[in-house]
Amino acid sequence: MLKDNFNDLLSFMVVARERSFTRAAAQLGVSQSALSHAMRHLEARLGMRLLTRTTRSVAPTEAGEQLFTRLSPHLLEIEQELAALRDMRDTPAGNIRITAGEHAMSAVLWPVLKPFMAKYPDIHVEVTVDNGLTDIVDGRFDAGVRLGEQIAKDMIAVRIAPDMRMAVVGSPDYFSRYGVPETPEQLQHHRCINMRLPTRGGLYAWEFEKDGRELRVRVEGQLTLNNLPQRIDAAVAGLGLAYVPDDTVEAALAEGQLVRVLEAWCPPFDGYHLYYPGRRQHTAAFTLLLEALRAG
Repeated sequence: MLKDNFNDLLSFMVVARERSFTRAAAQLGVSQSALSHAMRHLEARLGMRLLTRTTRSVAPTEAGEQLFTRLSPHLLEIEQELAALRDMRDTPAGNIRITAGEHAMSAVLWPVLKPFMAKYPDIHVEVTVDNGLTDIVDGRFDAGVRLGEQIAKDMIAVRIAPDMRMAVVGSPDYFSRYGVPETPEQLQHHRCINMRLPTRGGLYAWEFEKDGRELRVRVEGQLTLNNLPQRIDAAVAGLGLAYVPDDTVEAALAEGQLVRVLEAWCPPFDGYHLYYPGRRQHTAAFTLLLEALRAG
């Protein structure tokens, strides 16, 4: 009975956290039907409903949320103790979960991860690429990668990349047809390639600063693309102006495929940081990755 309760409670915690039988079953390595069966048995033994199920979603009931809240600290403590035991091995091992934006992943995280994974074959790293402002505590991530200005004050932030700059770019053909904007305000009369913010659903306002004057310009255009390489490709194709990290278009600028404008309005700003909760106990695997990222 104790074993059944523990296994079913663990399964419940994963379902309640993921809000999905599909994702929970994948993490637990069981079928969805077996997981659903286990949840019904747990509810029957406890004599109360823990989960509300619909055809599209699953969510804890009030009792389920209370159980999840009470058990979470104990489950985290068990995970930390097991991780501490793994750290006693001669070969570094463990699991690390990180969330990062698309550009941070390609420009900062991935170049470090490739040699790191080869050096430490028993360390398993899961990276979720998400341009939204993900809550790493709620998502049970060990850490996240964000720009310095975006990190909450209660987090520990470690710089892992230099300052960066944005660039407004377009193709020579575009500028021959539509002219060159002299100020950020003139972008409102140009065809610009937008990006939608995943956390708020609105379109991202392009940010500029010069001589202490800050501007946020909401642009319009034919295209809205969340994928960075496609925004650059669209600009090269002459479909509009793009607002992108300048390191991503260095080759296109050097080859004359793109031309940069409004450079004086795009000063450097804080680059990427790895951030994590200060209260969390770190494994040896996490410490090794943190050191590798700091070394760059």
